[in-house]
Amino acid sequence: MMRLLLVRHGETAWNEERRLQGQRDVGLSEAGRRQVCALAETVRYLAPGYVVTSGLRRTRETAEVLGVRPDARDPRLNEAYLAGWEGRYSAEVRAEDGGVYAAWRAGRFHPPGAESFGELTDRVVAGLDAAVRRAADGGHELLMAVTHGGPARAFLTAAVGLDPARTVPSHPASLSIVDVDPGAASLLEPGAARLRLFNYSPAMSPLDPPD
Repeated sequence: MMRLLLVRHGETAWNEERRLQGQRDVGLSEAGRRQVCALAETVRYLAPGYVVTSGLRRTRETAEVLGVRPDARDPRLNEAYLAGWEGRYSAEVRAEDGGVYAAWRAGRFHPPGAESFGELTDRVVAGLDAAVRRAADGGHELLMAVTHGGPARAFLTAAVGLDPARTVPSHPASLSIVDVDPGAASLLEPGAARLRLFNYSPAMSPLDPPD
């Protein structure tokens, strides 16, 4: 088995403002950098042999603060595209229709013109499948993917059955660990992925995790 480390990027200014980012390319805030620094010791101890980030700036900056050099960037690990919701305040969306917002957080609704949870899941699983094979071909036993809250939620739902309606979202600069079988035809095969750790965040905010 290979160990897959799923890291969510640290906070951005938009996270702090509770604005929905989607695929807007926003960098880390100073608070986000401090959060990532708090996780860095754990990452150094685990010593991932292969590192992939999404194509967005906040994951590349997270990898830099963690002290690791990415081996690859894969836009399939980007955050979900949220169309007209990108840039909006989550409180504003909740005020308009809290049920719709809750359904989106649970993966059961997507804004008009936005990427569906199924579409997000398909591309994230494909991206992680490819990263696992590249890491295995290089002889690595620990793979780290620096990604976003939506992709982490989508993968953990599909691969290990973690219902997003029954969990809080990944905290900024958090770590989840999944044991994966690099020989499986797909990480979605029964037994190909097993959850070892969920949402570990040394600098966990007392507030609910931002989107």
